[in-house]
Amino acid sequence: MTSGWLSLQARIRAHSPFLTRSLDRFPAVTDALATEDFEAALAVARSIATPQDDVARSLRRRRGALALVTAAADLAGAWDLGRVTRTLSDFADEAVEEALAAAMTERYPDVPPGGFVVLALGKHGSRELNYSSDIDPILLYDPETVPRREKEDPAEAAVRIGRRMSELLSARDADGYVFRVDLRLRPSPEATPIALPVEAAIGYYESTALGWEQAAFIRARPAAGDLALGEYFLQSVRPFVWRRNLDFGAIDAIVDISRRIRDHYAQGQVFGPGFDLKRGRGGIREVEFFAQVHQLIHGGRRPELRLGDTREALATLAQAGIIEGEVAARLDAAYVRFRTIEHRLQMVEDLQTHELPKKPESLDNVARLHGLADGGELLAFLRPDVEWVGRNYDRLTPEKDDASLSHDEDLLRAQLIALGFADPDTPLARIARWREGTIRALRSAPSRAALEDLLPGLMRTLAKAPDPDRALNRLDDMIARLPSAINFFKLLAARPALVDLLAEILSHAPILADALARRAELIEGLIDASAFDSPPSVETLAAQFAMLEAGEDYQALLDRVRQRVGDRRFALGAQIIRGGDPLEAGRGYARVAEGAIEALAAATVAAFETVHGKVPGGELVILALGRLGGGVLTHASDLDLVFLFTGDFQAESEGMRPLGATQYFNRLGQRITNALSVPTAAGPLYEVDTRLRPSGGQGLLAVSLDSFARYQREEAWTWEHLALTRARSVFGSGAARAALDTILMQTLERPRDFDLLARHAVAMRGDIARHKPPAGALDVKLIPGGLVDLEFLIHVTQFRHGIAFDPDLRAALVALVDAGHLPASLIAAHDLVTRFLIVSRLVSPRSTEPPLATRPLVARACGVEDWNSLLESYASARHSIGDAWRALAAPYEETKAC
Repeated sequence: MTSGWLSLQARIRAHSPFLTRSLDRFPAVTDALATEDFEAALAVARSIATPQDDVARSLRRRRGALALVTAAADLAGAWDLGRVTRTLSDFADEAVEEALAAAMTERYPDVPPGGFVVLALGKHGSRELNYSSDIDPILLYDPETVPRREKEDPAEAAVRIGRRMSELLSARDADGYVFRVDLRLRPSPEATPIALPVEAAIGYYESTALGWEQAAFIRARPAAGDLALGEYFLQSVRPFVWRRNLDFGAIDAIVDISRRIRDHYAQGQVFGPGFDLKRGRGGIREVEFFAQVHQLIHGGRRPELRLGDTREALATLAQAGIIEGEVAARLDAAYVRFRTIEHRLQMVEDLQTHELPKKPESLDNVARLHGLADGGELLAFLRPDVEWVGRNYDRLTPEKDDASLSHDEDLLRAQLIALGFADPDTPLARIARWREGTIRALRSAPSRAALEDLLPGLMRTLAKAPDPDRALNRLDDMIARLPSAINFFKLLAARPALVDLLAEILSHAPILADALARRAELIEGLIDASAFDSPPSVETLAAQFAMLEAGEDYQALLDRVRQRVGDRRFALGAQIIRGGDPLEAGRGYARVAEGAIEALAAATVAAFETVHGKVPGGELVILALGRLGGGVLTHASDLDLVFLFTGDFQAESEGMRPLGATQYFNRLGQRITNALSVPTAAGPLYEVDTRLRPSGGQGLLAVSLDSFARYQREEAWTWEHLALTRARSVFGSGAARAALDTILMQTLERPRDFDLLARHAVAMRGDIARHKPPAGALDVKLIPGGLVDLEFLIHVTQFRHGIAFDPDLRAALVALVDAGHLPASLIAAHDLVTRFLIVSRLVSPRSTEPPLATRPLVARACGVEDWNSLLESYASARHSIGDAWRALAAPYEETKAC
């Protein structure tokens, strides 16, 4: 017997009557504890029952012994909170499984078990059971397979099984009880039997469930019985729990629950003796609700957030950048402290209590069981965390603007002027239209109520927008196209910072405003700060795009990729509007496109192979050219792709429906093109241009690498070799990509008649100028001295010196400047015109002058102080590019290309 155990035992006997009785009732466990080998003591506790014990007595004795070991390990500091709650929760699973099996065997000894599942919810579901917890299961059954007697109704059989299982767990005798069982979390408990048919339960949660029930299923899992039936149910109701498009009504329900808890348990809200550690302001429930609200907001889009365990959820939310790391760490520490003291309260007499004792001597007793001097020290131990958690939770419910907007036109006009509108006529007209209720999205009373809640803050923000009238008109167009507006309004009301961003988007970016009108839920993706991070690697994006829920197929993937790519592209556009670097955003656009190609091409190949098999020795390779090849796209860029394949073109696939290699890869290429370009219910994705393939639109969609190499050697036109300077493989195995890279470099670096190439290139640039004149002075792509001139200048210089064949246009330019072949001023010129192109595709997609209010944004995006400075820099860049191109082209302009 160790001195540590003697001290711990003395503390237990002095302050916990329940544990004292347990020490005396289970001498074998007490002897094992005396060695302070808690794992050995746990093994003794698990085997404490005798063969003569029936199921109920065996479970009660094992529960009592396990409670003693768990408490001792907890009080000794040998087990942390996670180990304590998992030990209690794992035993709950065992107990429910044994009780369920006994209930079935007693009544149906000759019927195979199955068709009945116990779903664990609450802290049992998340494996966070407290020391003296009840369990909150939902009982479901399959009427076709649940055990029953001949002619017995399945519903009656299921109720009998559930009732008997509950009796075995909750009945008390001299050995105590196993678990209190609360079955009131089932649908409509006042009117439904304790066990429900699984399909009826699915129908309820799909149609009439309440918001708080959505949150309850965050922590649901099958715990006993027919686990496959439980998984089937949870998979079926997953869209109810994890909604891709956030239902702020569910968030409102959680916040409303916390308000009602604070009101109902008003006496336990004020910190001090009598404080309710679970339900009080700043207590356990508010840590859990804080995590769950953020899980519901983001979990529909991010499956990694679908965690039951509160501490794991907080850590993952922080890792995802959704909540601050400091907040997550503080909440975690508070949660551990609260739950630990909650256990001390319950260890005294095995009561399900959460209140700090009101009597001083009882509060002192709990404090001393924990190892503190007295109740005052316990209160000081808890107070800082309780107060901080309460303040932190209050952030979820920002105070509403008390100043609602009047329905009287004259008063409303005065209010709008006071909010900052110089001319209130436009907002007056728009608000009147919205209030009429003739717009589809505003026909319901709840949607109009949500609008009224939002209007004061919305109008205040729009009044300060760079272009209030333009923003209001675009918002009006957007609302008119929405099928429903209630969630959109509730989101903006709950996240005021999004209103500021929305005002900027509506003021400046018609492309993004149109995207919002088609999919208002795009704004949800901007809730957390991580939305403004640069997109991750292509591999990570492809994995994210390709994720499917259980039961989803290839058609669902087409929709999922469109939604996820749309989210990413919208976020990149918002980054630019918010002041992000357009060059970095352009690289992000390219990575997103590559991720989409990887995800859809891989899935399309897999689906194609199930029917046609594989071509021995052959595989598809996708070559990107143009802006995608160069790794920088705009919001509006299409994808220039060439489909190639390795192996023998005379080979045949080995599948149920074999195809020759050429036909196989041409059909496969067409399917991938369709996967990338055909609009689905989720909308469009990309325009795909395959005309840069060998022989252009007249050639095969896919050719072998050997044919591609031969074509480049013997038949390709000058413009096709110029295009290859920005060619880059974006799909295929490492070996296939390496083989293609070899062909590309051999083609680019082979000896050639440079004068002939230069004459052809100069003639081509002239043809472009004649057939595609610039839309205006700010058409930075086609204007003389613009981006097209710079591209021709770089590519012709690459061939002149046989170096710097890098598909990244900027990297190639830097290499040519470093080698002394081009002036250094072109680097700054490249950066300016490229930034201008990327931002102009968002704010003035027709290459016209941006609106006055938008010009400062464009200047800022291009790295200059104001619009006049931008025009000066733009003129200087055009001058540098134009001079360099004219100097190169002049000797070759007089001879017309063949």
